[in-house]
Amino acid sequence: MISPELAEQAWRLLLATTMAWLAVMLLRRVCRRWLGAERSFQLWLLAPLAMLASQLPHAAGTAVSPLSPLVWTIASTGTAIAQSTQALSGIRWQSIVLVWWLAGIVLGTCWAITAQWRFQRRLLGAALVSGVDARWPVWRAAHADVGPALVGAWKPRIVLPLDFEQRYDATERALILAHEIAHAERRDGCWSLCAQILLIACWFHPLAWWAHGAFRLDQELACDAAVLRNHRYQRRQYAQAMLKTQATLFSLPVGCRWSPRHPITERIAMLKPMKSAIANRLAGVGAIATAAMLMVGMVYAATPTGAKGSGNGSSSSYMLKIDVALGGRPASNHLSQCLKPGESVSLNGSDGDKSTWAGQFTVVPAEKGELEIRTKVDTRFEYSPGNIRSMSGQPIVRTMPGQLATIVFGEVVDGNHLEKLHDGTIKIELTPGVGC
Repeated sequence: MISPELAEQAWRLLLATTMAWLAVMLLRRVCRRWLGAERSFQLWLLAPLAMLASQLPHAAGTAVSPLSPLVWTIASTGTAIAQSTQALSGIRWQSIVLVWWLAGIVLGTCWAITAQWRFQRRLLGAALVSGVDARWPVWRAAHADVGPALVGAWKPRIVLPLDFEQRYDATERALILAHEIAHAERRDGCWSLCAQILLIACWFHPLAWWAHGAFRLDQELACDAAVLRNHRYQRRQYAQAMLKTQATLFSLPVGCRWSPRHPITERIAMLKPMKSAIANRLAGVGAIATAAMLMVGMVYAATPTGAKGSGNGSSSSYMLKIDVALGGRPASNHLSQCLKPGESVSLNGSDGDKSTWAGQFTVVPAEKGELEIRTKVDTRFEYSPGNIRSMSGQPIVRTMPGQLATIVFGEVVDGNHLEKLHDGTIKIELTPGVGC
């Protein structure tokens, strides 16, 4: 079964990634129009920054952020779900969800490996091209429908189609090579690998599929812009080279290829020169830095204060779930109460006239992220007329947030060795949680 702490961390990661994707969705076109395609592509750094911010611990004693109740409720949903399902011990739905998620990851990984392998097979018979001024090896494929492309992540290689010299003139060939070299210099193969891993991990998220496609398009547009910074007077030839390029139908998960899904008209439209390039680059750096700080601050503020990693489990509030069963029967008393540290909640009940009880419960932070529940319990049980047993105690238990702790109080008495046993026990199940 998934632990509550792991479920909470996964929920925060998912929320942070979703927030980053939504931010990029809203900003990418505006940023591309006013600041250029290279700055627009840098917006995708918001996703890893948001994921990192969601896991940063709050300092001990940090006050609750003044967020709206809706935001706070959404951010705390992972903890609430993990806590509320502790009682469903007979329904292993968490294990089912885990298996379902892992199955998707396995299938996605197998597809990516197969697609990469199919593309690599198309490179059989490729020949190394000599005389090219590039730090990366350049290969000429054995087929006209393979390339131009950058293949691989850590040791990338540039692949050109078989008819490269016949299809393009000298200027266009230089621009195509500059495009693929720019991909390699920008480490776009590694970024493609990271994007593919994130897509596989979030395969169930509809927004992940949009984000992956938009990321690959922005990657190509940024590479176009990087090439034209150094070849600003050859925009027409660059557009002609794009129109002559035959898009391969084979997927390339780790690498960069000319894809039929990339709207060529949009790429050509982006080839127009940008005014005040230096000013735009400086403004773009400032805008991206501002967006990154805002995103990190929002995600950090939305993270529940008592998230795991705070060091001692301290928080401004705790949720305590109490279930009480008498005489070995199913629980008949239930309570969920929001408490401040050191604040007590009282609960009492009875089983007809024979058994009565009263309890007082307090939650305080303990070491290593645990929570300590201090209790005071008084019970009274009448085994037979005039035979009354009373017991009092102050048991203390410690457990991690979201995990169950059990206290059994009382005794079982033999009724004159002839009648059935009299069960005078009280079973108290306590599930503490961080935040309300």
